[in-house]
Amino acid sequence: MIAINPGCTVARYLARRLAELGITHLFGVPGNHLGPFLTALHAEGDIEWVGTPTEGGAGQAADAYARIHGVGAAAVTYSVGAFNLLNACGGAYVERVPLVAVNASPPYEQWQNQRALGLLTSHMSPRTESNLEVYRQVTVDAQVISNPGLAPGQIDAALTACLTERRPVYLEVMEDLWDEPCAEPQEPISRRERPLGARGQTMLDSAVAAILTLIEEHPGPDGRPRPVVWAGEEIDRFRLGARLTDLVEATGVPFCTTVGAKAVVDEDLPQFHGVYNGHASHPDVHWVFKDWATCRIGLGAWSTSKNLGGEQCVGDDWVMAANGGVSVGTSYFPDVQLEQLLPALQDALVKAYGSDGLAADYYAEAHAHHGAPEDRPAALEHHRASLHLSGSRSRRRGHPGHLTYDGVFDRINHFLARETRDDWTVVSDAAFSLIGSMNLSLPAGGFLSQVSWLSIGWSVGAATGAALAPERTPARPMVFVGDGAFQETCQEISTHTRLGLRSVVFVMDNGHFYGIEQMLVHPSYYAGNDQADRSGQADRPDPDFYNVLHPWHYDRLAAVFAGRDTPANGVAVADTAELDDLLARLTDPADPVNAGPLLVRVRLRRHDYPRAMAYKVPKPGTTV
Repeated sequence: MIAINPGCTVARYLARRLAELGITHLFGVPGNHLGPFLTALHAEGDIEWVGTPTEGGAGQAADAYARIHGVGAAAVTYSVGAFNLLNACGGAYVERVPLVAVNASPPYEQWQNQRALGLLTSHMSPRTESNLEVYRQVTVDAQVISNPGLAPGQIDAALTACLTERRPVYLEVMEDLWDEPCAEPQEPISRRERPLGARGQTMLDSAVAAILTLIEEHPGPDGRPRPVVWAGEEIDRFRLGARLTDLVEATGVPFCTTVGAKAVVDEDLPQFHGVYNGHASHPDVHWVFKDWATCRIGLGAWSTSKNLGGEQCVGDDWVMAANGGVSVGTSYFPDVQLEQLLPALQDALVKAYGSDGLAADYYAEAHAHHGAPEDRPAALEHHRASLHLSGSRSRRRGHPGHLTYDGVFDRINHFLARETRDDWTVVSDAAFSLIGSMNLSLPAGGFLSQVSWLSIGWSVGAATGAALAPERTPARPMVFVGDGAFQETCQEISTHTRLGLRSVVFVMDNGHFYGIEQMLVHPSYYAGNDQADRSGQADRPDPDFYNVLHPWHYDRLAAVFAGRDTPANGVAVADTAELDDLLARLTDPADPVNAGPLLVRVRLRRHDYPRAMAYKVPKPGTTV
């Protein structure tokens, strides 16, 4: 029997366990039920409390922190706080992000009064399990802690499930339990991986053999194998970036990533051929991934609408290894773990084709095979160079001076690669911002996005967690967010300002309307507008009324959040010269814009859209 230590309370127990997981910051919005825990957390001294304006922002910060650090946590108060946090937990559940949601509930006696007399106090519901029931839908373990003697076991079970399943867990703790004594922490919390037994080894061997057979059955015109690896989100979630690097360097096999796995490894690796996103891919990437490579090996990639970009399925020349199993063509091998598959596949490929035996520049091969088409890059290096647009060139492309989505991101790419000395973490929101930023060339760990749940505005709160995660603390957050998305979460800039984060938030203002919603519902709005036309002033139809936003002067919000000792700045850029001037200022440490967060209103034309979305726009004369 474990003795209860009067020196350890439920609050201290949870604080110590979170610190043991390496959590350095706890995000949230306080409430009276949460107060005793926060007092104990402060007394322990290992974890810093980061209060945010909204519970949703706290969840976004904890989500991004966990993506980088491995686990994150947010704490709120019952019902009114917990339901606001729910959206962030839903996203973390879908995208396999380990997040601990702490919900402080009314004390035990108030629940007894409710049961006996029907008496409701603040934030309570007649449905006593209302919070628990909804969180069961978005967590792998949900616990209500009402007995201090059981609290250690419940906390440990939830945290173990969080680490093992890489998904959120929920701890609802009654207020009067925080200061109650309980047992001291015993064994460290650790991940419990599924063991590889004899049956599992047989399944793994069969899956690897099937992958090699698929490669052999799909040679190129010259008879040589021509596979391409598609690295996905689980490479990041399972911390397998180093093993992926080992595989591509040992075999030489070209690889692309999904949008969600962008920058899971350094994108300057010679085998990296770009981000594949279905029809929404850069045309050059789509060309080599779908048209030149003869089979595709998905490693940790998810079959989502965003990853497949308008394509409805994968083919029989695909391998998809994710969610604890491997499909090879029409065959499926259950219970094959990605962590075991990568080294086994590497060994098999090296044995079959030799060290570096699959090395190839698919851009150069495809260019030569197709008679050197002028609209395609002659080599991988040429494709990469095309994504870097310098300031002088930016003034010569398209309409003089006008900003476009593609021009902005090409210019940012050049800035990140050639001009800045700072480290940056790019945090991209959903929609056009995500599509535009996916072709930035970034180092490992330099990109964050929510690519399946796609909650608009996620990036603003997420930047806080990205800046505070120990692994990326020196890096400055660079946020790309649409104007409608920013209106959802703009108050999280307050946290950037209070903490002195030197974030740069580019608000992509395309004439105050939901451009992506217009694209999804009525893409014909964009029809007949090529890159030159979209920058012109010709008469065009209005967007659907429900997609129109109230116009804001986004840059002026910086003055609202700034304080005497907490600077924040805002600027607006409407043409290429102004963007170039701003980027030059970002390279000067002494410039005031680098003293704190910077809000940048990027003024774009309503009919502009990223080139990668052109597949959705009907051609002139066609009907939808």
